[in-house]
Amino acid sequence: MRFGLHVRVAGGYDDAVAYAQRLGCTALQFFSGNPKTYRVGPIDGPALASFAAKRQAAGVDPAVIHTSYLINLASEDRKMVANSLRLLVNDLAVADAGSVAFVNTHLGSYGKRDRRAGFVSVVAALESALEGIAPGVFLVLENSAGAGQLCGGTLDELGAFIKAVDHPQLAVCLDTAHSWAAGYDIDTRDGVERFLERADTHIGLGRVVMFHFNDTQVPLGGHKDRHWHIGDGLIGFEGFRALAAHGALAGKTAILETPGEEADDERNMQTIRSIFTGAAN
Repeated sequence: MRFGLHVRVAGGYDDAVAYAQRLGCTALQFFSGNPKTYRVGPIDGPALASFAAKRQAAGVDPAVIHTSYLINLASEDRKMVANSLRLLVNDLAVADAGSVAFVNTHLGSYGKRDRRAGFVSVVAALESALEGIAPGVFLVLENSAGAGQLCGGTLDELGAFIKAVDHPQLAVCLDTAHSWAAGYDIDTRDGVERFLERADTHIGLGRVVMFHFNDTQVPLGGHKDRHWHIGDGLIGFEGFRALAAHGALAGKTAILETPGEEADDERNMQTIRSIFTGAAN
C-alpha cells in the first residue's frame, strides 16, 4: 500500500511535498482551497504542474484532493446542491491540472427529505459532476459515520451509488474510523475479512481505490466522526495490521487524517510503517 498524510498547502506546494517526504509518505492528501467556504479561486496551472513534478521526483504519489466540508449533494436545497457541484467540478479541474489521481468527497445529509428522493438527487449530481471529468482522475465517494440522515453510511448504499451511476471513474474511499462508527467491527483479522467481503459484494474491491486510516475512541456503532492516533484507539494494532496485510489491498492508497501537529504526524507515520512492515513479514 501507499501511505501518506493530509498535509497543509497554505505555505506552498514545495513545502507540502518536502513535509510529506520528510515524514516518509509515499502519498498525500490536501485541500485545494478553504474547506469552509463556497468561494472558488482561479486555477494556477503552472504551480500545479510544478507540484506534480515535485511529487513524482520525491516519490510522493498518488495525491488526493479532499473536497470542502460544505459539499452536500443530498440536500433538497437546490442552491446548496448547485454550490456543492461548483466546488466539486472545480476540484476535479484542479486535479487534472495537477495530475492528482483522486478527488475524495463526502456526500452530505438528506436532512428531512425522503431518503429515496435524496438518493435520486445524489445520483443526478454525481452524473453531472462526471460529465467533464478528465482521464486519469477519479471522483471518490467517502463513507460516513452514519449518524442521523448522513448519506453513504453503509457499504450497501455506497455500492448502490456506484451501480446507479455506473461510471468507470467513480470510486470509493473507506474511512476506518467512520466504518467502525457505522458498526463494522474491523478490530480483528476476522472482522476485517468480513468487512472486505461485504465491500467486495456491495461495491467491488476494484472500486475501492483508497482508505482513510484513522483510529477512533468512539464505541462500535456510535455514529460519531472522531479520529484518533493509530493503535491508540478501539480499532488498534490488530485491525490496521489485518488491513495492511490483506492481499486484495496491495497497491491501494491509505491516507492518515489523525489529529495533532508535526510530532503527532511523525508518530502516526512511524506506527503505520511499523505495522505495515510487520504485516508484510
